Amino acid sequence: MEIDGENLDLKRLKSVIEKKEEVEISEEARKRVDHGRKSLLKLIEKGNPIYGVNTGFGSLLNKRINAEDSKNLQLNLIRSHSSGYGNPLSEEKVRAIMLIRANSLARGFSGVSIELIEKMAEFLNRGVYPFVPEYGSVGASGDLAPLAHLCLALIGEGEIIHNGRMVPAKEALEEMGIKPYELKEKEAISFINGTSAITGIGSVELIRAKKNLAMAGASFLLAFESLRGTRKAFTPWALATRKQFGQSLIGSKMYSIFSGSERVIEQDSLKIQDAYTLRCTPQVYGAVFDTISYVESIFTSEMNSTTDNPLINDDEYVSSGNFHGEPVAFACDFLAIALTDLGNMIERRLARITDSSLSGLEPFLIKNSGLNSGFMIGQYAAAALCNRNKILSYPGSADSIPTCANQEDHVSMGTNGANKLEEINGNLKRIIATEFVMGAQAMDLSPGGYSKTSMEIHDLIRKKIPYLERDRPIYRDMNCMEEIMDGEQFMHIVGENFNFLL
Repeated sequence: MEIDGENLDLKRLKSVIEKKEEVEISEEARKRVDHGRKSLLKLIEKGNPIYGVNTGFGSLLNKRINAEDSKNLQLNLIRSHSSGYGNPLSEEKVRAIMLIRANSLARGFSGVSIELIEKMAEFLNRGVYPFVPEYGSVGASGDLAPLAHLCLALIGEGEIIHNGRMVPAKEALEEMGIKPYELKEKEAISFINGTSAITGIGSVELIRAKKNLAMAGASFLLAFESLRGTRKAFTPWALATRKQFGQSLIGSKMYSIFSGSERVIEQDSLKIQDAYTLRCTPQVYGAVFDTISYVESIFTSEMNSTTDNPLINDDEYVSSGNFHGEPVAFACDFLAIALTDLGNMIERRLARITDSSLSGLEPFLIKNSGLNSGFMIGQYAAAALCNRNKILSYPGSADSIPTCANQEDHVSMGTNGANKLEEINGNLKRIIATEFVMGAQAMDLSPGGYSKTSMEIHDLIRKKIPYLERDRPIYRDMNCMEEIMDGEQFMHIVGENFNFLL
C-alpha cells in the first residue's frame, strides 16, 4: 500500500493493521515532503521565531532556543512528553496510529524529512510493536503522550513489545538489525502534535463496531422469527417514505430474508403489529448504520489531514490549531452512544424472549422451569452490560480541563473517548452473543418454518453449543458463542446477508 497523504481509508488501514500488508511512500509524497523540508530550512535560516523549532513549547513559547540546541530541543520534547500510563495499546492500534501519523506527515506541510516517514514505514513493514500506554492524552495540542511514547521507541529510548515481552527499544532494534532514528529540527513536535492516536484507536474500534452491527442483524433474525414477528413494518415502500438511508437499507434486506420464513408470512395475516424491539429494528439499526457511516467519513478525512503545528507552506509558516481533537472526539462519543443504544434494544428483546407471558415460549427458555432457571440470569448479565455501556457513553468531549499553565485552555479529551469504545464494543459483542444463544434455544422450543439464514445460523451454533435441556453454567455457552462469531464459517454466513454493513 502506498502512503501518499491523500487516499488512506478504513479498508486500506485494515489491510495494514490486520493483514500486515507492506507500505511504501509514493513518489508524489516524497516530492511534497522534500519541498516542505527545504521550505522549513530556509525559514530557519532567516532567524525568525518558529514555534517548537527555535522556541520552547506550550506556555514556554517565548523562550528562544539557540541553534546549537535545536536537536536537543526535539529530543527533550519526546523524553519529557513520554508520560503516559496504563496498559499497552494493542498491536493493531499502534500500527493504525503509526500508519495514520506517517500518512499525515506525508502531506508535506510539516517540514519533516522523508527519512522520518521511511523509518515509520520500516517499523510497520518489519512488525515493530512500540509500547504505547493507553492513557495520558487530553486530545489537544495533539495526542502528546501516546505519540511521544511511539517516537521514543523510534529513537531507541522507549520500549518495544518483542516476542511477547516488553524490552528496551534499543535492545529489540539491535536484535532486529534496525537503526534507531535521529531526530532533526521540528521533527519531534511534528510527530506528536497530531490527532493520530484518537483517529487510530477510533478506527480500529469502528471496524469492530461495523462487525458488531452485522452480527446484531443476524442475531435479530433468530429472535424475530422465534417470537413470531410480522414483516409488515419492513415493507420496502413503507420504509422508503422516511428519508433515512440506513433504515431502508437494513429493513429491506430483512424483509427479503423473512420472505423465506413460513412463520413470518403466517404472522403477516394474523398480526396487526409488533412491539418496538421487533417492529422498529430497521429504524434503530438504520440509525446506528448511519452513525457509523458518519463517523467513518470523519475518520477518513482526519487520516488524510495535516494535524500538527506549526504548518509550513513555501515561505510561510502558521501556528494553527489543527491538532485540536474535537472533530474526532465528537465522532467517538457519537459512536459510543449509538453502540450503547444498539445493546439496549437487544437486551429488551432478551427480556421479551425469556418472559413466557410475552414470548409464548417456556419460561426462561427451559422446560421444567422452577427446578431449572434456564436463561434467567443471561438476561440479567446483559442488563448489567447495558448499564456499564450507559456509564461509558457519557461524552468525554463534554469535558475540558485546561493544561500547560492555561496556554492550552480548552481540550477535547478525545483519546479517552476513543479508548472507551474498546469496552463498549466488547460488552456489545457479549450482548449479541447472548441473543444468538437464546435465539437458538427459542427456535428449538418452537420448531418449524424458519428462514434458510436463521436455520444455517442455528445449525452452526448447535455444532458447538448443545440445546439446554437442564441447567448448566451458561457463561461457557456465551464464551463459546463469542468464539463462534469470530470463526470464518460463521462470518461467511453473516457476510452473505449483511456484507453491506461491514
